[in-house]
Amino acid sequence: MRRTSTNPFWRRAATGGASTAAVWLATGCSRAPSFNILGSFFPAWLLCGVIGIVLAVVTRFIFVRTNFEKELAPLILVYPCLALFYTFTTWLLFFS
Repeated sequence: MRRTSTNPFWRRAATGGASTAAVWLATGCSRAPSFNILGSFFPAWLLCGVIGIVLAVVTRFIFVRTNFEKELAPLILVYPCLALFYTFTTWLLFFS
């Protein structure tokens, strides 16, 4: 059985490429947006999620008050989608 040697150029290129990709991916970890609330740091996405859920509940009260909720179907998809919409919008407005 004949053994073929691997080309050292391709090995160096692959190692260099993997190292460069690792450095580029690690740059996203340099600063995590967080809030200091009573001495404890909370991630910003958690605050945006809470704001999104609260806004979805307020929207539900408005829909019930104006009798618009009976026009919506299926409700099990409408309100989580509203909460996600408000969450992502809050994130984009304050942290993009």
